[in-house]
Amino acid sequence: MFRTALIAGALLMSGTAFAEAETVEVNGMKMYYEVSGEGEPLVVLHGAYMNIPSMGAIIPKLAETHKVYAIEFQGHGRTTDIDRPITYPNLADDVAAFMDAVKLEKADVFGYSMGAAAGLQLAIRHPDKVNKLAAASVGYDAEGWQPEFKAFIPQMTVEMFVGMPFAEDYRKLAANPDGFPDLVKKLIQLEKEPMAWEADVKALKTPVLVIAGDADVATLEHTVALFRLLGGGAMGDMGKPLSPSRLAILPATSHTAVINQTELLEAFIEPFLKGETPKGMFP
Repeated sequence: MFRTALIAGALLMSGTAFAEAETVEVNGMKMYYEVSGEGEPLVVLHGAYMNIPSMGAIIPKLAETHKVYAIEFQGHGRTTDIDRPITYPNLADDVAAFMDAVKLEKADVFGYSMGAAAGLQLAIRHPDKVNKLAAASVGYDAEGWQPEFKAFIPQMTVEMFVGMPFAEDYRKLAANPDGFPDLVKKLIQLEKEPMAWEADVKALKTPVLVIAGDADVATLEHTVALFRLLGGGAMGDMGKPLSPSRLAILPATSHTAVINQTELLEAFIEPFLKGETPKGMFP
């Protein structure tokens, strides 16, 4: 969830080839998306200041076993901006509208950072759209951010971001090459939006794989609390089935390093989506 210049600059990578690139009208914007692979549908949601290429190798890796629909959010990448705040409910509603537009009734979802929070809101607001959700670097309450990040949010300014190298990279793909300052304003405001979803998360029936780095933007305590809200954390081997939700903590991993660990991410995501569990000594 760490949507700062530091993170965005670290996440910019080389482009990725896709089988199909399209745009579709979604809630007044022209949303860009790419489709790759074959298999069960999987919608991929990027983080703030990111785009499809900056998600790196995880998209083509997942496309080896799934039909991947990778989208670019409002004002990001090649998707146009509109006169509307960027909020998690808005982003979730955009994903639901996108799925309707491409006639995708239901799908698994993988989201990172801002995309993970949008995925969580998608499961809350449109539960019939989501089969399973893999959410990397996510939180459900603003109080769960690391103290350093909470202290940094009030200091964020547009000027802090527009001078960063990735601001120029934005122009290479953007529908409006001069729209970066407006995007920054909206994303700074997103950090200040109320975020207290405990009751909604606790009521979720959607299985969720929570992935986090051990040095992520959310505290480990918050990540474990999220897992427990989803029904996880009870002891196995006691004759009761495991929770359908899961928790994975990546060692020696900061927020920006999470999305770069393609092999580990795939190793966690694939068994979760397939419903596979490690075998213990007891049935």
